[in-house]
Amino acid sequence: MSVLVTGGAGYIGSHMVWELLDHGEEVVVLDRLSTGFDWAVAGAATLVVGDIADQELVENVIREHEVDSIIHFAGSIIVPESVSDPLGYYLNNTVKSRSLIESAVRCGVRHFIFSSTAAVYGSPKHFPVGEDTELRPESPYGTSKMMTELMLRDCAAAYDFDYTVLRYFNVSGADPEQRTGQSTKGATHLIKVACETATGKRPHMEVFGTDYDTPDGTCVRDYIHVSDLVNAHYLALKRMRNGKGSLVANCGYGNGYSVLEVINAVKDVAQKDFEVRVSGRRPGDAVAIVAEAERCRQELDWKPRFDDLNTIVEHALNWENKLARRNRE
Repeated sequence: MSVLVTGGAGYIGSHMVWELLDHGEEVVVLDRLSTGFDWAVAGAATLVVGDIADQELVENVIREHEVDSIIHFAGSIIVPESVSDPLGYYLNNTVKSRSLIESAVRCGVRHFIFSSTAAVYGSPKHFPVGEDTELRPESPYGTSKMMTELMLRDCAAAYDFDYTVLRYFNVSGADPEQRTGQSTKGATHLIKVACETATGKRPHMEVFGTDYDTPDGTCVRDYIHVSDLVNAHYLALKRMRNGKGSLVANCGYGNGYSVLEVINAVKDVAQKDFEVRVSGRRPGDAVAIVAEAERCRQELDWKPRFDDLNTIVEHALNWENKLARRNRE
C-alpha cells in the first residue's frame, strides 16, 4: 500500500513526503510542476508529472501503486489573486478536487486528507477560532476550499470513505534538517518575503495596510511551523487507519502575531535591518485570525515541537541561505 501526495513537489507537499518516508511509508507524488520543483521531491518517492483532473492518469496511478490514502495539497493559494481570478480558483481548488475525489471513490481509496485553510472563517469576531465557528469566507480562495470541504462531507456520508480536513493557519519555516523549504519564486508568504529581503534577494518589502483594528494597525495571524503541520497530517492518517472516522480540525498554535511583529522577529534573528514600505490594504485579507487547536491536539495526540516564532524564522532563514548557495552552484 502507498500514499498519494498531490502537490508533493510544492512547499508543504514536499515536507509531507519526507514526513511519510521518515515513518516508513511508500509514497507516490502527483504534481504538474506549475509551482513545484522536481528536485524538491525526496528521491525515495515516485514522482508522476500530471494534473489531478486527469482522471485516467490518477486512477492508473492509484491502481498501479495500490494507493490506500490520498493527501491532497494541489491547488492555488494566493488570496488577492483569487479575488482577481475567481474562476481560476474555483477550477483549481474546487472542480479539480471534485475529479480527484471521484477517482478516489471509484478506485476504493478509503482515506482522504484535505489541505484546507483558516480563510474559510473570514474575519471572525471572537478569538481563538474553533472549528464550529460559522464559515464566512471573504475571498474566492476561502470559498473554493469550503466547497471542497462540503464535497468531502457529503461523499463520506454516501460512500465507504472517510476524510480529515485540516484548516491551516499561516504555514511558515522549513525542514530543520534543510532537506526542503519554501522555494516558490515570487512567494507571498510574509516570513518568506521578509527572509528574502533580509538576505538581499529583494531590495525591500511591503506591508499591506497599517490601519486595521489591531494593536499596531497591521493584520494578525497564527504562524505554524511546516514540520509540525505535516506531522499533524501523518497523525490524521494513523487515526483514520485505526478506524476513528472523519475529522475537521484547525492547525495552528493559538498565538497571534502582527505583520510588524513578524518583520521585527526576522530582523532580530537575521541581525540585519532592511527597508519596509507601507502600501494600502490588499483585497480579501482578514483582519485577524488565531486558532483554537485543542481538537487537533486531543484527537490526533499532536504535540508541536516548533511553537516559537524565532525558531520558525531561523529555519526559514537557513533555507534561504541554502537556496542562495544552490543557485550559485
